[in-house]
Amino acid sequence: MKKIKYPDSEMMAMDLADILAAELNGILNTKERVTLVVPGGTTPGPVFDILSGVRLDWSRVNILLTDERWVPEDDPRSNTRLVREHLLVDRAAEATFIPLYAPIKTPEEALADLSKPIGPLLPIDVLVLGMGLDMHTASLFPGADNLEAAMADDAPILMPMRAKGAGGPRVTLTAPVLKGAMSTHVVYIGKAKNKALKKALKINDPLRAPISAFLKGATAHWTPHK
Repeated sequence: MKKIKYPDSEMMAMDLADILAAELNGILNTKERVTLVVPGGTTPGPVFDILSGVRLDWSRVNILLTDERWVPEDDPRSNTRLVREHLLVDRAAEATFIPLYAPIKTPEEALADLSKPIGPLLPIDVLVLGMGLDMHTASLFPGADNLEAAMADDAPILMPMRAKGAGGPRVTLTAPVLKGAMSTHVVYIGKAKNKALKKALKINDPLRAPISAFLKGATAHWTPHK
């Protein structure tokens, strides 16, 4: 794993947006379409704001989330809302967005239909992951009800996930899908999360520290300051 430390979150957002744009452009020179997978949460918002204005052929870019809360798109907690407001705007409005939510009572009822359009887009070309203090990534939480199945090599594309710290049902891309990414970036802010990442590397147990499963060959971008 490579680690890049930035003086502040503004510098991190600018540099990571440049890196992602360069990777996407490079891939578009070799294949017809590119798949970009991004996290929700507050940290990537400034990255999206910059990336959305970059000049590239967004009409050939597929965008999907690593995971989603099972809430309507107009809910403030919705990752889809974040992406629509910060990434699928400006030049990037031409990208194709593949949702991980449907207006159905439970994620279990929607998984088959939500998974169908994702399969043909794999493997992921460029993946951006977030990380929590508990060492979760996507909605792969330590102690979650379906974590072991989601971390298995034969896991389906999507799985529902419920955990104490998850704030309700979620749906997440599973470990084999995320591990298959051609390029992986982990982004986080704060010394506490940096300690969590170091702890995850030391533990090296995907069930106790799910982020540890995706660090081989990844680049971590972080800053101690907001």
